[in-house]
Amino acid sequence: MGPSAFPSLVAYWLVKEEPRHYSWSDLVHDGRTEWDGVHNALALRNLRSMRPGDRGIFYHTGDERACVGIVEITSRPHPAPHDARGSWSVEVRPVRPLYRPIPLAELKVDPALAGFDLIRIGRLSVVSVSDDHWDRLLAHEDATARGPAPSTAAPAGPARRTVRRPRATAARRRG
Repeated sequence: MGPSAFPSLVAYWLVKEEPRHYSWSDLVHDGRTEWDGVHNALALRNLRSMRPGDRGIFYHTGDERACVGIVEITSRPHPAPHDARGSWSVEVRPVRPLYRPIPLAELKVDPALAGFDLIRIGRLSVVSVSDDHWDRLLAHEDATARGPAPSTAAPAGPARRTVRRPRATAARRRG
């Protein structure tokens, strides 16, 4: 039986951000951040379904368009304190980078990912990922050829930075 033979107790997600605004390396440097700025109804529903311990793929949008790392959700969803539009946020921390960036073009030609919302609803900034799609995404890492991924150790101490996405960025992302 494969890893998806039994339903996971952890939910999986994909969260998108423009790397010129907030990149994977920014998250690694900060150790954790509030994931906010989500306003699309479906993306917001996905964010509000997240629970501590859930895992996600960090996806760079813009020119890069690639999955670049794995994050862990570390808080329950809560109203975003600095968002007058009534959005919600969760705290995330980096778990590890992917062995290599996995470009969207590579995922689009994989028939096993044909129904995946990343491909079907490209503008969605928070995407639910099924157990099968999670396994398939990680299969694209080519782990056997690269060995273990480098660890992403969060900085020690209580450092916490809330990332306030500029209003123009959140509006441009549309969800």
